[in-house]
Amino acid sequence: MNLHEYQGKEILSSFGVNIQRGIVATTSDEAVEATKKLTEETGTGWHVIKAQVHAGGRGKGGGVKLAKNLKEVKEIANEIIGMNLVTPQTSKEGKKVNQVLITEDVYYPGDSEPEEYYMSVLLDRAKGRNMIMYSPEGGMDIETVAEKTPDKIFTEVIDPATGILPFQARKIAFNLGLSGQAFKEMCKFVTNLYKAYEGSDSSLFEINPVLKTSDDKIMAVDSKVTIDDSALFRHKDYQAMRDIREEDPTEVEAKEAGLSYVNLDGNVGCMVNGAGLAMATMDLIKQAGGEPANFLDVGGTADAKRVEEAFRLILKDEKVEAILINIFGGIVRCDRVAEGVVEAYKNLGDKINVPIIVRLQGTNADLAKELIDNSGLNVESAVLFQEVADKVQEVLS
Repeated sequence: MNLHEYQGKEILSSFGVNIQRGIVATTSDEAVEATKKLTEETGTGWHVIKAQVHAGGRGKGGGVKLAKNLKEVKEIANEIIGMNLVTPQTSKEGKKVNQVLITEDVYYPGDSEPEEYYMSVLLDRAKGRNMIMYSPEGGMDIETVAEKTPDKIFTEVIDPATGILPFQARKIAFNLGLSGQAFKEMCKFVTNLYKAYEGSDSSLFEINPVLKTSDDKIMAVDSKVTIDDSALFRHKDYQAMRDIREEDPTEVEAKEAGLSYVNLDGNVGCMVNGAGLAMATMDLIKQAGGEPANFLDVGGTADAKRVEEAFRLILKDEKVEAILINIFGGIVRCDRVAEGVVEAYKNLGDKINVPIIVRLQGTNADLAKELIDNSGLNVESAVLFQEVADKVQEVLS
């Protein structure tokens, strides 16, 4: 589950991480009131208006702007709220901005120059451990830094038995070139950031930039947070942070129906049970010259109702030219699945206007094939993987 910047900062702050303070507004009038309140609380004279969408690169799309007075706050908020923000991480249509975050200006003058760093906490899948990735080149796309100056990206792998140790926090602060008060502040920041990552059951915490202010404070100016869906049962308060307006409507509908669905850009709809078989099926489609239009796992109870719901989800995608059903009958018998396919097909009637290929293997697979072949419907059955690939290739050509 992805969070907005302001929500991620709320979690960071609850674990003692110093953040750039801000107030959310959904209208320009609310933005003006938020500005007045923020000035009263922080003393800041200038304010940064930030679009709140689940996408990075907001500044490049005009979603982050500086306001020097209340008039500018109102004008900028009016401009950003309601706009379709296009960034390098959105589709060409962009994402509609429903709210903005009014934040304090933290780039004030002082004894030293402000400096920006990149920092993230995530899972190192190769090592099976969490790691902190960081760089002195903050404020830039980390992909660009990795491509042009890979020597400026550092990683610190954390032993899950001990958590982050003091020497690791000091090593990070040293590699970022800090000293004195800023060094101590960074050690505290890194330690609390890792605690926030673990304590919130997140799969990603990305702060870009982490800022060293002119008076040597260290704070999170931005936050990109992804919570592990499997751990949400432990965090009822985080569940309330979910913003379905930012999610794919079809994926939201699938989740409510108890189906695992991810929308892709291909032309062959997939209906499979089991993640491993789903991935193999997607590879099969690509080898046959097609592109998977989705990942859809109907689970172990592929009855008529679930199959019909799966059909409806797949057919919402206008790019779909064929549907491949690949089910292994273990927990559920193949003939029951075949009955479900036939029943769902009849219920949907002329809504199904693309070829359907069905491969059912496992318990009662022979009965299932017989049911499909004798149904009189525009459904082709297959047994072998190669046979499926050939049929996919045939219908696409």
